[in-house]
Amino acid sequence: MKLMAKDKSDIVLDTDKPSKTWVVLLVCGIFGILGGIACAVVSFLLPSETLAEIEFPTIPSSSTSEKIYSDLTGLELASKAEKNTPTFCIQTPNGTDGARPQASLDKAGVIFEAIAEAGITRFAAIYQNPGASVIGPIRSLRLYYLQWDTPFDCTIVHAGGADDALAAVRNGGYKDLTESNTYMYRGQSGTRRWNNLFTSGTLLTQFASDYGYTTSSVNGFARMTPEESDKARVDETVAEKLVIYKPAVANTSEVKPKAANIVIRFGALPTYNVVYAYNKETNKYARTYENNNINEILTCPEGDNGKVDPEKICQKTAGLTPSVVVAMVVEEHKAADNYHEDITAIGSGEAYIFQNGTVIKGGWSKPTVTDQIKFNDANGREVKLAPGQTIIEAVPTYGAIEY
Repeated sequence: MKLMAKDKSDIVLDTDKPSKTWVVLLVCGIFGILGGIACAVVSFLLPSETLAEIEFPTIPSSSTSEKIYSDLTGLELASKAEKNTPTFCIQTPNGTDGARPQASLDKAGVIFEAIAEAGITRFAAIYQNPGASVIGPIRSLRLYYLQWDTPFDCTIVHAGGADDALAAVRNGGYKDLTESNTYMYRGQSGTRRWNNLFTSGTLLTQFASDYGYTTSSVNGFARMTPEESDKARVDETVAEKLVIYKPAVANTSEVKPKAANIVIRFGALPTYNVVYAYNKETNKYARTYENNNINEILTCPEGDNGKVDPEKICQKTAGLTPSVVVAMVVEEHKAADNYHEDITAIGSGEAYIFQNGTVIKGGWSKPTVTDQIKFNDANGREVKLAPGQTIIEAVPTYGAIEY
């Protein structure tokens, strides 16, 4: 039977040929009956609990969850909420007069190291989501550290500082936390002397909450994804070659891509010159000092354990193991007091980027205080850093870089 439409008002039935509709209905009915029989058989043969355990395939969703990466480290985050949490830039000493070992320095995402005075280096350690129970010690601020800190939109955590640095903090609208009995405390260990000012993740979070500093817009370095970084790891077939770069002398040595061992010399003091050894298994660089001393740190537990000496709750461990080491050559000279250092942080210079067991010889540039440093290769193309902890070594022109 077929419906024949002559026009909108005249419809008649044509019964000359079997209807396709009836054929379709007949076939569907047969299959329905067969399907019912099959289900009955399965139901009879299998116990009900077995049927309940049968997993039927599901159609995968066309939308996949987007991965969230930290603007500070380039590492994947557990949630989007972690991306804009407050950051803290903590001035951390590195002298042999009680500053070592530092507490929780291994939890900093980015660390700048430069000479502060008399050949002694100091860190500007940048943290986000700092959960450690002890962080420090904390020392005074220099202007160049502040200029490196600025793009990270962090609270500047320090204990006083040079006059020009303090004036810049006061007049620049910075989030500022200097010596405080509320958010910092003094340790009691006699060996620390004046390097006994500490804080904690809980105290820093409380400070940020009390002052309304609940977010940070981190302007970080260009980063590779973890997958991109894995593909860029060193090719073991590349020959290794020692290259010594002395910024004060013209250097014409050809730079090979493989670099397993690095020496950063800030000056003549081996106590502060550092050595990095690449571990191809972990894809990280183990840090020691040129005088063969291990760069010990205190690894502290998460949470709030009160205002206590770090030695009571932290464990001494061997050194920092960053994923990226950048040596950037800087102009450096004595400050007006003829004691502290003055480093040109705004400008440009040569840079060596060590990551994934390789080295890229290029340059660095920072046009303004608010601009983040950009690292370029020899052809002027911006270099993406591998994800993970990154240490930026500010090497004076009279220093040396060996690899």
